[in-house]
Amino acid sequence: MIKSMENPFISFLVEVGGVSKEGLEKIIPSEGGPENISAEDLLVPSGLLTEESLRSYIEQFYGVPIATPRDMPQEPLLINNLSIQFMKESKFIPSQIEDNRLTVIMSDPMDFYTINAIGIATGREIRVLYGKEETILGAIEQHYGSGVTSMEKIIEDIDSATLSHGEDEESIDHLRDMASEGPVIRLVNLIITRAIQMRASDIHFEPFEDLFRVRYRIDGVLHDVESLPKRLQAAVVSRVKIMAKLNIAERRLPQDGRIMLRVKGKEIDFRVSTVPTIHGESIVLRILDKSSIVLDIDRLGFPTDILEGFKELIARPHGIILVTGPTGSGKTTTLYCALEKINSPDKKIITVEDPVEYQLKGINQIQVKPMIGLTFANALRSIVRQDPDVILIGEIRDAETAEIAIQSALTGHLVLSTLHTNDAASAVTRLIDMGMEDYLLSSTIIGILAQRLVRVTCPHCRVPYTPDQAILKEMKLSPEGLGQAKICEVKGCESCSQTGYWGRSGIFEYLKVTDEIQRLVLERKDSAIREAARKQGMRTLREDGWLKVREGMTTISEVLRATQEEEVL
Repeated sequence: MIKSMENPFISFLVEVGGVSKEGLEKIIPSEGGPENISAEDLLVPSGLLTEESLRSYIEQFYGVPIATPRDMPQEPLLINNLSIQFMKESKFIPSQIEDNRLTVIMSDPMDFYTINAIGIATGREIRVLYGKEETILGAIEQHYGSGVTSMEKIIEDIDSATLSHGEDEESIDHLRDMASEGPVIRLVNLIITRAIQMRASDIHFEPFEDLFRVRYRIDGVLHDVESLPKRLQAAVVSRVKIMAKLNIAERRLPQDGRIMLRVKGKEIDFRVSTVPTIHGESIVLRILDKSSIVLDIDRLGFPTDILEGFKELIARPHGIILVTGPTGSGKTTTLYCALEKINSPDKKIITVEDPVEYQLKGINQIQVKPMIGLTFANALRSIVRQDPDVILIGEIRDAETAEIAIQSALTGHLVLSTLHTNDAASAVTRLIDMGMEDYLLSSTIIGILAQRLVRVTCPHCRVPYTPDQAILKEMKLSPEGLGQAKICEVKGCESCSQTGYWGRSGIFEYLKVTDEIQRLVLERKDSAIREAARKQGMRTLREDGWLKVREGMTTISEVLRATQEEEVL
């Protein structure tokens, strides 16, 4: 920016003979004149330099190339640790990522402090291009804001004096007034809209001592998106609680609620959970987009052999089918797909869930409400009298629920449920630990499916990859097999917001209960059950993951992460 003759770039131009001092004195703004005028805005229109010669001098002075329109990012790059405020203050924007190199466009490529800070924050080598300040700020606004509704603009609009009181001193009326202010409403709406645009499944509002952090979970992995000023915490929390019809006066106990919104023509359901922490209430919004869920069992990522076996299992007239895995591993979606597959006019299907995530046509769904005594066990006792053919139990959490599930299976019902165990074989041990009789389990459980979710590689930026010998040995891949495999790694591109992945798929471990498995259940031999199932053809979660790696569907690092094994490449 040119403000005076002391400007370093102006001095450089005079020194190398690009322009004369006399010619510059005629165009440099006088005292009180306009400030922060770019070299292009003065030197080219005045005729002192052509646009081409100016570009050449700029590249000589800064020692970096000038960014072209093609260098400007087409989509916002999702990079942790680079806040929008930092970009605006330092006047730079991330342009692209190639391997381990991040290209940034800066208005001052000699700002080595900022360049080093970006490198430390991202852990990448930094390549710098020069760009006009107004172009950079405009691109930041375009990609990370939306005109007058950009997050920074909204935060500026919020009256800090109104929000300056400590949270403990705030009255309920004051909280409600803050949450009803227009800028606060716009701020929360913008956070929600951006989350949906970025395909997030969860929004996390996390209070800390000196900041109020917002994170999105995309394809199962959390990403930092923005840290809000601490002074906005009470207003934002109160706004979300009002939207979810929660008690804004209760800040000592956890609360659960729901929000129904129409965003860009789509009905979006949000499940809201609040938990008190030492620095305030932490809130998580689970985004349930009814239009994005596809309840098609053929599209879950099942290998052909497991798919056929599972379809045969859910067609049985009675017995217990268990799906195991940690929270967020897609168990409920798998069971919903199973219900959609077997749902027909001649079957009565009833579910007991906490909560009901998606409403299924033609299926009776019950939401448990422990506060009024409607627990899993109490609901199950009642629905057995409704003469259902199929019962889905959201989760077997206690002995009472497990016992009713077993009794339902014994009396001719098909029971589907979930259990939190690491693999298929340990589900039996978990039920025995709950107090279930082994002879009842051996006669009712007909199949167990363990599953995890892995991120699917982005088709636009995946590249061939050759793993080291240790991984090849574990994958049992010969040199001949390696030539036929499509093993790949990801780089990150504009299509996937630099994450390298787009969507998720399941990996599975399917244990079919045969006569031999029934005998081992009676003997309570967990490890023996697993070994017997392996001999009968069961693949472990890791082995099923390796099949998807061979197909190029996911990466080695994803399988290692999802199967929770302590091995590193």
